Amino acid sequence: MDWSVIAEYYPRLLDGAWTTLQLVVLSGVIGVILAVPMALARLSPNRWINIFPYTYIFFFRGTPLLIQVFLIYYGLSQFEVIRESILWPFLREPYWCAIITLALHTTAYIAEILRGAIQAIPKGEVEACRVMGMSKFTMYRRILLPRAFGIMLPAYGNEVILMLKGSALASTITLLDLTGMARTIIARTYTPEEIYIAAGVMYLVISWLFMIFFKMLDRVFNRHRLA
Repeated sequence: MDWSVIAEYYPRLLDGAWTTLQLVVLSGVIGVILAVPMALARLSPNRWINIFPYTYIFFFRGTPLLIQVFLIYYGLSQFEVIRESILWPFLREPYWCAIITLALHTTAYIAEILRGAIQAIPKGEVEACRVMGMSKFTMYRRILLPRAFGIMLPAYGNEVILMLKGSALASTITLLDLTGMARTIIARTYTPEEIYIAAGVMYLVISWLFMIFFKMLDRVFNRHRLA
């Protein structure tokens, strides 16, 4: 094996790893923002409020991520109203299509994780909030959502790692993320083993950094357990 090729193309692999990190972080942040109202809607006893998030979650959890990537990147361009809209400068770019797809995909999973976390909160804490005269909005903002985030952190950390690995599919729409960059280098150097090993190590390092980050978050949200 020619390990010198790794040293030669290491900067380009780092560029691809940076793009991968952007995809995961941006889509993850957007996913959390969208998942909060989605999870709360799923908890509603009103069927008309519940039906949209149920259908959304069913679709994005039940179809492959690759199909979703193709639907956003290739499918939306077929509609003239999309091509003439102000969104077209973003939707024609593989970078933003990948972020949008990953965000919509992870929203479905985060919403279900958050819903389960809210339902796992002891009923006594909910009753205590009501006894203190808190409004529903205040109760969720100050007590229930922070508690739910603490409960969901391990599962959410796993979801982020899964999204990191799923982000490799962005390379199928010509985006030079870590996997896409590795494939480009291999096409020039014919050294698949060396480059894929290097890319795999970078994925491991990014995963390790995410695990450390979520352990730190766990100490913040669940510090009462450490007391």
